[in-house]
Amino acid sequence: MAQPASHLRPVDDGTPSLDPTAIEQAYRRERARRRARGEHRQYARNSNARFWVMLAILALITVLIGLTAFNEIQSSFGPIFQ
Repeated sequence: MAQPASHLRPVDDGTPSLDPTAIEQAYRRERARRRARGEHRQYARNSNARFWVMLAILALITVLIGLTAFNEIQSSFGPIFQ
């Protein structure tokens, strides 16, 4: 009959390590997480600005195409508004 697998104890069980290199690694890991959170916030803030800039550019292009089409219609069929 097969034997059940022995359960291994998790490496990070919440108890602090007394190893100086492990402490330094934990500090570096937390600094990297904090830096990543800051970068994510900055990216989200920049994406909001990019959205509004692109919306303004698309609105400008739409207005320019509309004015060009209106000008072509007037030159082909005569003035609509007098």
